[in-house]
Amino acid sequence: MKATTTVQLGQQLHLTPQLLQSIRLLQLDAQQLQLEVSRVLEQNPMLELDEDAAPATADGEAIDPAGEAALDKVSLETAAFDELPESSMWDVAGASWSGEGEDRMARIAEPGSSDPCVRVLQRLALELDPKSLEIAGFWLEHCDDAGYLDDAHDALLLRAVARFDLAAAKIEAIRQRLLHGEPAGLAARDLGECLQAQLAALPSPCAGRPLAARILDTCLAELAAHDHAAIARKLQIEPADVDEAVRLVLSLQPRPAQAEADPAEAGYVVPDVVVWKGDGQWRVALNPATAPKLNINAGYERALAQAGDGEGAGRLRELLQEARWLTRGLSMRYDTLLRTARVIVEHQAAFLERGEEAMAPLTLKEVADAIGMHESTVSRITSGKYIQTPRGTLELKQFFAVRLEGAAVSGAAVKAMVRRLIESEPAARPLADDAIAALLARQGVNIARRTVAKYREQLSIAPARERRRGAAAHTPALARAG
Repeated sequence: MKATTTVQLGQQLHLTPQLLQSIRLLQLDAQQLQLEVSRVLEQNPMLELDEDAAPATADGEAIDPAGEAALDKVSLETAAFDELPESSMWDVAGASWSGEGEDRMARIAEPGSSDPCVRVLQRLALELDPKSLEIAGFWLEHCDDAGYLDDAHDALLLRAVARFDLAAAKIEAIRQRLLHGEPAGLAARDLGECLQAQLAALPSPCAGRPLAARILDTCLAELAAHDHAAIARKLQIEPADVDEAVRLVLSLQPRPAQAEADPAEAGYVVPDVVVWKGDGQWRVALNPATAPKLNINAGYERALAQAGDGEGAGRLRELLQEARWLTRGLSMRYDTLLRTARVIVEHQAAFLERGEEAMAPLTLKEVADAIGMHESTVSRITSGKYIQTPRGTLELKQFFAVRLEGAAVSGAAVKAMVRRLIESEPAARPLADDAIAALLARQGVNIARRTVAKYREQLSIAPARERRRGAAAHTPALARAG
């Protein structure tokens, strides 16, 4: 066999330790990042936490936190994303949100207060105007330790109307915001209303939810007596279905204020990013509570520069290099997170304005192209990261929606349309899936009946025949009440 020599050209990717560290920092959630920062601060004396980082403008000038001018650099219409100044990644403290000159960013909810009502108000601070926030405080003031209204609803409503000089509907709308917010069920009039709100808040799909709602509505006494057979007879359903629905009810929290008292048990999250509307524009900023900034200790760095080449100095230089890698990795994380959030808000501004039915189609590739990065980077930076919006605190992943085939809308928007049509249908004449498809076609959304059925099942909504049977079961009770 004759030996030959050949030359072959090719490309091969080598991941340096610095790049691997940057990738790992991208995918950490807020809690994991805090643990990582605490660990490196203990192990590397060259690093220190910048607890008093003053916000600065794009030109590097410090801003008075009490100033009234909003920071234009967090607007969607400011500097190009690839020109984002590094200093602005923490420039949120001067962002004024009301004529009072009060720093709205300082009111982002953090798990610091032990009072559940305080934390609820902190979360609402970015979503409600000052007057509405005061009304929310009124309702929370009149809740007992479990989270229920401590007086008759009608009496409290009259008192609030006189106090705030507003229509009863406006004041009740704020209570409904609390009832269906976080935690669901707060400021409820009774146990039934509390649990119904928690059922509605459960993520879809949720097997047994429609039946559980019927049981809470019509069989509360039988449920309290654990008489499943009586529930099955009253609702004319199978005992196995009753058992499944009751298990779901028993998983709910009958004392919502106590669930909020322990943020870990309540599934509480601190947002990584905050979006709000100011001067007619959507504005985006990082939450300083989840974006710790590390500095290299200037004293140690100067001492090391003056030191010789001894063994101790060599180890300190290694720590200094590691510190520089980490600070750069954190900068990359914050820069990528902020740029990604701004693109998402720009694409989903209609959703923030009008709700789920306005959710636009959006893919990882579209965001990646906009910020000049790979799809995998966008996937990492949006996983486990949350954004606080006027519509609640949502995971960034929720803003990605698949385009419905043959249409200009997203599947998420169509699902919301299906839910709205069913919720507004006549109780005695529920809409069949083909009827819903026909109504959607009139709105320019052409989908098949089986697609409607798929979305309805994902929403845990029963077919029309079962909804009709449920409506018929309510009719005799209404007739007796009349």
